[in-house]
Amino acid sequence: MSKGIFTSRQKKLLALLRQVRIEAGLSQKELANRLNRSQSFVSKFEQGELRLDLLELYQLCEIVGISLQEFTRRFEEMLDEGQ
Repeated sequence: MSKGIFTSRQKKLLALLRQVRIEAGLSQKELANRLNRSQSFVSKFEQGELRLDLLELYQLCEIVGISLQEFTRRFEEMLDEGQ
């Protein structure tokens, strides 16, 4: 069993964060501008170097045009696919 830095759940979460940004047609820079953050902030949470708190995730969902409930539903579906 290999020990990676990220669990499979964490990898799926990172993939979903990136996916919703891309689906919204936003670059990291564009998302960062809307979050009033730097592009490196977006890069870091998409790479798992930092984690978003609930309010940051809520704001991200608003910006990309999905509800927090939809984001959570999609994440749970991704987890179910892996089982």
